[in-house]
Amino acid sequence: MGNSVKRVLFVNSEIFPYLPESDIAHIGRYLPQGIQERKKEIRSFMPRYGCINERKNQLHEVIRLSGMNIVINDVDRPLVIKVASISAARMQVYFIDNEDYFHRKSVYRDENGEFFQDNAERAIFFARGVLETVKKLRWAPDVIHCQGWISHVLPLYLKKAYIDDPIFSNSKIVLSLYNDTPAERFPEDIKAKMVFAGVTEDDLKLLDEPTGTNLAKLAVSYSDGIIFGSEEIDADLVDFCKKTGLPTMEFNTDSVSNGSYIEDYNSFYDNL
Repeated sequence: MGNSVKRVLFVNSEIFPYLPESDIAHIGRYLPQGIQERKKEIRSFMPRYGCINERKNQLHEVIRLSGMNIVINDVDRPLVIKVASISAARMQVYFIDNEDYFHRKSVYRDENGEFFQDNAERAIFFARGVLETVKKLRWAPDVIHCQGWISHVLPLYLKKAYIDDPIFSNSKIVLSLYNDTPAERFPEDIKAKMVFAGVTEDDLKLLDEPTGTNLAKLAVSYSDGIIFGSEEIDADLVDFCKKTGLPTMEFNTDSVSNGSYIEDYNSFYDNL
């Protein structure tokens, strides 16, 4: 792409300060700011988990972007878009919201530590919600950077269901992989629920065994570049990435610690 990268869309599972600081939430907060400071336009999305305090963080609904329904498994659910500002970074964060999926008071597990049975549906809703909202914004991203397992459905949908849309026709996918891959299996009907538009069950054979690692592999298969965002990533997944021949960036503890990773990521986008 060279210097043609002007717009970067960040699709995050976590962003600090809306969730407690973690490796993913830290990069979700500071990477977009750093890329914006390097004269690129950015947009940033995450789910509106129920544990996010709307009043404290001054979230408000964007009426012009809300109002459509997303159908999963023959059930219509309204898509609600909210926004908040991180004033110190001079950037906004868009939140994908829905009462059924995102109003519970924890992120991926219930009070007993059990993985939510509908987490796969939540990932599907999140991916489609982001893509539909970006269409409404009429903002064509050159690079879409997905971070965190709940973003792993988006690469498939971008490349199979939305790629003919002029908004996304030139978009490249960068996938950051972390050590957040769910150990639990998703429900056996995940493939049927993911079928949509140009996506068929034949595209989803990796999910014949519906594990978090196989969902990550599916995301890799529809990405244009891979960044290893953690030191400890499943060895089978790393091997799968290497065999694709895709451009990859190794994890570097020092660059993450001193912030120089932002320049590395910026160059990675430009060289896709």
